[in-house]
Amino acid sequence: MNTRSIYLSKLCLTAGIGIIFVFSLFSTHAQQPTNPSSVRVGVFDVDATPPVGSLLAYDTMAGAWDLGLRAKGIVILGQGDPIVLCAVDWIGIANESHDLFREKLAKAAGTSSERVTVHAVHQHDAPRSDFGAEKLLLDAGFDPGNFEGTYQRELLERLSLEVSKAAARSVAVTHVGFGEAEVHQVASNRRVLGEDGMVQFVRYSATKDPTAIAAPEGTIDPKVAVLSFWQEDNPIAVLSYYAVHPQSYYRTGIANPDFPGLARFIRQAEVPSALHIHFTGAAGNVTAGKYNDGSPENRLALAQRLADGMQRAYEKTEKSRLYPNSIRWITESVRLAPNSEIRLKLENPENNAVWLAENASKLAWLNRYKAGHRTLLSCLAINDIRILHMPAELFVEYQLAAIQMQPTRKVTMAAYADYGLGYIGTAESYSQGGYEVRVSPFDEHAEKVLMTAIRHMLNEAEN
Repeated sequence: MNTRSIYLSKLCLTAGIGIIFVFSLFSTHAQQPTNPSSVRVGVFDVDATPPVGSLLAYDTMAGAWDLGLRAKGIVILGQGDPIVLCAVDWIGIANESHDLFREKLAKAAGTSSERVTVHAVHQHDAPRSDFGAEKLLLDAGFDPGNFEGTYQRELLERLSLEVSKAAARSVAVTHVGFGEAEVHQVASNRRVLGEDGMVQFVRYSATKDPTAIAAPEGTIDPKVAVLSFWQEDNPIAVLSYYAVHPQSYYRTGIANPDFPGLARFIRQAEVPSALHIHFTGAAGNVTAGKYNDGSPENRLALAQRLADGMQRAYEKTEKSRLYPNSIRWITESVRLAPNSEIRLKLENPENNAVWLAENASKLAWLNRYKAGHRTLLSCLAINDIRILHMPAELFVEYQLAAIQMQPTRKVTMAAYADYGLGYIGTAESYSQGGYEVRVSPFDEHAEKVLMTAIRHMLNEAEN
């Protein structure tokens, strides 16, 4: 073979190898998940169980269940500044505590506190956190009791570190999913009205009165909603939303996540590739009372019914692809004025530890209100999905109204963000009596403020 023939042979061999290499690269790339939206999601899951001897919301902690308390959530990156969604298995995170949680998690994720939402799931055998109430008691020379915040601050440091790690190890997501399904024999309205339109009796979380049990379910949102993030066909995170007080029985001294935490655990075991996170919806006037007599055995029954609803909602998931403009974060700030009775009571405090301990959280909230503080609400809009993030123990009517405002969208709600506001009823409820409105710091004017803010956020999501 002459020199020219040898050269041409080598050239053809080189070109062939190059074509094979390029084809190999193309094939490898084609097998990777496409991510034109640049959206990434990181997950975090932190043990939020305090040590034995700590004060829970009502009792000294004697121990913990096999299932402890968790602080769980996600960081969404890639469309604007990062967004953090967090749910904590505590009874509530209020006032200055809620501010600090959002500030710390924002710093950890590299975003602003306005793009962080932190919610309590509201289990009762769990801690509370209110640094404003703690300061009021300490400044008065009293023991802060269950507002003592050493463990809460320690948890916040660990949680912040995990949020930072979650952002760093986030993975590309290509789709968002949403599904809904009815939950059977769990939720019932706690306010049972008589023929005169007034509250006849309150159906608490555990009810043994046959008359209360026989009364209709009343106004509830019967559906659990499930939001999910996917890398093609692989689920990365599953977030559930359901409006019911999360108590089967409590005052045990044993820290535990109650039946929603147990349902979450069941679903985690069934879909282990995704982190499962649960949020309590607008459940201020919704309990399991019609279907729960408080017996310990009933906790599993409630958990199984909720897990069944979660599973069916997940199976009904409708996925949509994420694009560069798929995600929006809308905020609205509100000022809810206290009613005159609560304001008069709090502005003329009794100078003793018992009174201050019972009213410290409300007094801390009132001081913030008088200083001009506004409560932040937010809405996560992803394609045709709308997730509203709301404070306090809202009545379920707010959630149902939001769903009706956007009947062509997939709308749900997480409540129990800033717990310092207490119960917030509807305008009508304040004339009907009952426990919730009796202890609420607000009156009938609160409804217009909140409904207007919800409507503004949902309308803004359409622009």
